[in-house]
Amino acid sequence: MVSSRLTKSARSLVRVAVFALVLLILGVSFVLRGYLTEEPLPFDRSQAIFVGRAVCAECHVREAQAYQGSHHDLAMDVASDETVLGDFSNAELEHHGSVFRMFRRNGDFWVTAEGNDGQMREFKIDYVFGFTPLQQYMVKMDESSEPSTSSSRAIGRVQVLRVCWDTKQRRWFHLDPPDVHERLKPEDPLHWTGVAQRWNTFCADCHSTNLLKGFDIASNRYHTTFSEIDVSCEACHGPGSYHAEFAKKPLAKWKRGITLGLAPMKASPENQIQVCAPCHSRRQILREGSLAGDNFYDNFSLSLLTRGVYFADGQVEDEDYIHGSFIQSKMYHKGIRCTDCHDPHTAKLKASGNQVCTNCHQHPTAKYDSPAHHFHKTGGPGAQCIDCHMPPTTYMNVDPRHDHSIRIPRPDMSISLGTPNACTGCHINANRIAEEKRGNLRQYLDWLHAAEEGDEEIRAELARLDQWCNEACDRWYGETRNREEHFAFALQSARRRLPQAKDQLVKLINQRGDRAPAIARATALNELLTIDPQVASVEGRNNLRDPHPLVRAAAIAATAGMDNRNQRATLLQSLLNDPIRSVRIEAVRGMADSGAGRSGSLATAAYQSALSELENSLLAMRDRGGAQVALGILAEQHGRNAAALRHYEDAIRIDPHSSGARNNLAALLEQLADEHMNRSASTTDEIRQSKDLAQTLRERARNLRREEWQLLERDVRLLPKDALLQYRVGLSRYLHDDYSGARSAFESAIELDPHVPGYHLALALLFEKLDDLPAARETLSRGLQFAPDNQDLRSLKDQWER
Repeated sequence: MVSSRLTKSARSLVRVAVFALVLLILGVSFVLRGYLTEEPLPFDRSQAIFVGRAVCAECHVREAQAYQGSHHDLAMDVASDETVLGDFSNAELEHHGSVFRMFRRNGDFWVTAEGNDGQMREFKIDYVFGFTPLQQYMVKMDESSEPSTSSSRAIGRVQVLRVCWDTKQRRWFHLDPPDVHERLKPEDPLHWTGVAQRWNTFCADCHSTNLLKGFDIASNRYHTTFSEIDVSCEACHGPGSYHAEFAKKPLAKWKRGITLGLAPMKASPENQIQVCAPCHSRRQILREGSLAGDNFYDNFSLSLLTRGVYFADGQVEDEDYIHGSFIQSKMYHKGIRCTDCHDPHTAKLKASGNQVCTNCHQHPTAKYDSPAHHFHKTGGPGAQCIDCHMPPTTYMNVDPRHDHSIRIPRPDMSISLGTPNACTGCHINANRIAEEKRGNLRQYLDWLHAAEEGDEEIRAELARLDQWCNEACDRWYGETRNREEHFAFALQSARRRLPQAKDQLVKLINQRGDRAPAIARATALNELLTIDPQVASVEGRNNLRDPHPLVRAAAIAATAGMDNRNQRATLLQSLLNDPIRSVRIEAVRGMADSGAGRSGSLATAAYQSALSELENSLLAMRDRGGAQVALGILAEQHGRNAAALRHYEDAIRIDPHSSGARNNLAALLEQLADEHMNRSASTTDEIRQSKDLAQTLRERARNLRREEWQLLERDVRLLPKDALLQYRVGLSRYLHDDYSGARSAFESAIELDPHVPGYHLALALLFEKLDDLPAARETLSRGLQFAPDNQDLRSLKDQWER
């Protein structure tokens, strides 16, 4: 009996235990369900808050330690004994007659430099920029437009000095603008007090975290804020408030795949690359306040392979900050991402030397990392992968940067196209050139520019080296070595306006794969528009649905060659709903150019939304005169003349030394004067008032055109080889009855770029004005040789033949 009772009791206890265990499992499962699921918790990413690196470091200790002392950590800082690296012990630097003196006073750092009034003055150094291989110094020129509070650290206008510290050679040097090696006048935008050296405009958004420019148009002052002064955790990962809040929950570390507002760097190579791209690209901002992890093309317009920035084969000529180069590469097309080579927290390479490459390119018996592949002595020049596949160019005087298009050297293309190749760049020898030229040949890029400008001695030496390098490659790799078709042939033909350019561009536009990267195809569309607008419009229409936003945006621009403006506006209407903002902006811009804004026939909700995005993209650059001019043109296109007047006036006030705005304002004032004169009036007083107002408007327009003329004449003295500038100067001289000067300018424009129909048209009409019809007809005939399908030239020819 006792045994039976114990057995029943034990069974009861087992049942209770089993029941409790089931409840426990169910409870734990219920609790874990919210943490182990791959579905993110609901949140509004735009409402996330920047919490700062200290919060991140509470959990991510190793990453925080690696970040300390990195280029990102030291991107910008307050000037102090710990951060300033330059010699401020009364050091002096002479540059084109100006003497800069760097000194200390009361514990602060000071420099004597020329102010915007042309007088030498003392300026206190407030901030430092970077730390190696050079450090730059910045000066607060005025205070914020709004007072700082305990929660807001606001900065007014800040200028970056051109006097820099070389941290390797431990010397001061003057950072000249590219191709400008003379004393800059205080009114020059390139002067250190000018807009080109303004931190708020050009530097701030990539050197600080959560930066808001805060420019006030009315007061022409800044209220620039940031959450952290340098490039901190949330600059790359996005605002961390949701992530930090979730990390405090029980068992949070077991939940994987949930970023909660942070940039999805591991989702795909493209996700990560687009996190880095905003600061490592040459681009134009489309929206203020973008967050890391947002689609790059939703917030920025990437520079294409334009002259002066890239060579025709896509190799970097001017600084492109890497992204535009990398997306050309086979590495990019095979899914390689930034962190395959670079540690994201130290910002250093993950390995040393060739190990960076051989981590992936592993082959038996060191197929690539050996003289059997590179044919150079181990440990010497040419034995490093980057010597041949990522050649460096030095910018900012002391900063060598490697081309990230990661290509095989092609001396055969150098021979036929004049593009660079790493072999020639490594083997150039200034001792073979006249001694008086050697001082200007600091690197391969200088040789290329000198050859382009017509130096026959340098051109001949480069041709000799190109041939020598090509023959060496033939010996090493055989005549069947890599000579695959390259987009450079099409783009260089376009730049040289060769007869085969049109067909080559069309072929490139319709190619796919890593031989025709999107950036090259988009560039081809732009080039084709300048060569044959009608063919460009056809290719534009055919590529409006291309998978890549760069190509879609370029295709929209290419449709400008369509003869029927209404048809173009209707065609672009469907692109107003494109998922990518840069494409929608280009679509509404094209529609506005086609007259959709004034007609109102296409002013749909989608049009108004895209128009607002276009306006906001220009307002993101509202501290630039050019952006205000663009806003003025947009306002005119929509019949908002009062707004256009305001924008043109703002452009002149904000950027008084720049040309362009005065001419637009003068044209609008003259239009308004005509409207006043044509307005019906019922009384003598009303007629007199209209005449007086029209006269006032025309007088203001005349003054503006005189001012514009002076600015254009200044610009053309500085940039005499700019064809478009010569054309604009010609128009300005014509309006001021300087017909001889106008002719000279138009002829210079044609000589610099004979393939632009408008230059020939302007000169032909000028000859007609001067009653020199033989010269007018000859000019028109020459223009038709270069642009046989141009409707304006043909119409004028038909008119004269009737």
